Amino acid sequence: MADNAAPLLLDASRMVWRRWAGVRPTGIDRLCLAWHDHYAARAQVVLVHRRGRHILPMAASQALFRLLDDEGPRDRFRRRFVAWAARNLIHLLRPQSGLGRLWLNVGHTGLNLPHLAEWVRAADIRPVLMLHDIIPITHPQYCRDGERARHEVRVKTLLRIAHAILGNSQDTLDRLNAYAASIDMAVPRVLPVWPGTPRLAMPAGARPAPSNDFIILGTIEGRKNHMLLLNVWERLVAQYGEAAPRLVIIGRRGWACDDVLARLDAGGFGSRVVETGALSDDDIAQALAGARALLFPSFAEGYGLPLVEALDAGVPVIASNLDVFREIGQGVPDLLPPDDVEGWAAAIMAYAAPDSPARAAQMARLAQFRAPDWPSHFKAVDAFLETL
Repeated sequence: MADNAAPLLLDASRMVWRRWAGVRPTGIDRLCLAWHDHYAARAQVVLVHRRGRHILPMAASQALFRLLDDEGPRDRFRRRFVAWAARNLIHLLRPQSGLGRLWLNVGHTGLNLPHLAEWVRAADIRPVLMLHDIIPITHPQYCRDGERARHEVRVKTLLRIAHAILGNSQDTLDRLNAYAASIDMAVPRVLPVWPGTPRLAMPAGARPAPSNDFIILGTIEGRKNHMLLLNVWERLVAQYGEAAPRLVIIGRRGWACDDVLARLDAGGFGSRVVETGALSDDDIAQALAGARALLFPSFAEGYGLPLVEALDAGVPVIASNLDVFREIGQGVPDLLPPDDVEGWAAAIMAYAAPDSPARAAQMARLAQFRAPDWPSHFKAVDAFLETL
């Protein structure tokens, strides 16, 4: 954007409530933070929540952005945010016009709130919104109760109010187009733009020789298809015993996966299946450094950050044959149907071989992989915003 352009309107709602709750950042949170870093210095804050919608003046906005830059503990953020709100109460109570400017909201935040479209019109703003997936609509069986209805409201609101839509992948936008056509709604201008890839701090020096470990990374939930891998490892343990490769499950326990959790709690895999819970980025990098491959057997994804993180770190990936994985994997990973137990077992054992030709072939392809980065992301977004 030109330096002399009017300030943008940057939504900070998600960043505020996530910092208030003190929760571990997700992929969407990291994207919100990147947009904060790129745009905050020349933006005014928009806050959207159940009790109101606010456009804040520049001084109050910059004070809040500085507060969000503080990575201190949750309680300190809460105290400082309350103090900030008290100082700026008059601005929180006084409606402001957006003067026809762009409202950048990349966190889905507030799109399911009632009367948002009316506020957008009254405030005179032009929303530029990012869609991360429509999984609760296409795969509701893997989501929390009520999430399909909430997400349908979000997506319909997005289609109704958006001046333009960004997609985290072309696949996400393709699915949005199909859904919009099914409900007879138009899609505004769109731009697919991959998020930047967080660089894992892989161990310094020579990479350790591959261990016999295979990693699955992410929250344990039904959509991630951990059950497929437990079925695979049941076969491998029965056939090879303690000589079977090891499955390392990294991630907290989530939802829609009672059968998986019961299976893990029942055991029966000896030392060949290990559940670590959530790990720090450094510990994840350490685990991946010596892994045979990252496994990613999901039934549905809007993007798939662990896939590009692993490839960027030089770690092979075996994943589901999803369109989005074909897109972001750039032809590198080996892709298999998410319900093919025999195929996954064969691929895993092929990669576990001491001098695996299959693994060597992917390592050769990996040399051509280029991870999406933030400079390219914002170059594309800035150029797109100029056209709006």
